[in-house]
Amino acid sequence: MNLFSSERDSGLHSKPAQDPELAAPGAGLPPAELWLARRLFGFALRRGNPGRFRKRILEERHRIHSLVERCPEPKRSARVLIPRPRGLEDSSRYWSVWMVLDHLRITNDAMAGIIGELGAGRELEGAASTATVKPSPEVTGTIEAAFGESCDRVLEAAASVSELKTAGRFAHPWFGPLDAYGWFALVALHTRLHRGQIAKILAGLEA
Repeated sequence: MNLFSSERDSGLHSKPAQDPELAAPGAGLPPAELWLARRLFGFALRRGNPGRFRKRILEERHRIHSLVERCPEPKRSARVLIPRPRGLEDSSRYWSVWMVLDHLRITNDAMAGIIGELGAGRELEGAASTATVKPSPEVTGTIEAAFGESCDRVLEAAASVSELKTAGRFAHPWFGPLDAYGWFALVALHTRLHRGQIAKILAGLEA
């Protein structure tokens, strides 16, 4: 995930001659970057509200749809190596447009489930893992509709909870134990981040 602007990054890379050597999935962020991510996420929690998060999710879904439509369909499965934006795991920077949508579908469904369980007062065991939500390189165009449907499921899960600031919490590997409100906020920020990633992939395809 990326909670930061990546405008500072310059240069984009198309598909390399062979698959690049990247860090293992779940390797996380450099310590200083993780510290800053936590500070910015805490600020977003304090300044936001459920209505604002819902609006952001809807806006980012629309922006992602517009970006995907801009990309010729045969190129939507092409993987592009991009410079690592701050906040994005190294293992996630060699994806296609469809792979980004697949990742968002996986995480949206997971977070919708977490929000619903916490909202119902049920305890969740274990912790979330960034290593287990990576997309498949073999994903097809059916993911475009599936991504939109996963956004709907997140919004429906949040709307079904009368009080998102739940007593129960579930741990995120970077941000620690979060209540349903924190997970809903994370969906909004996470969607924005990967919309930026899609824009970089398109720039690489167009270079």
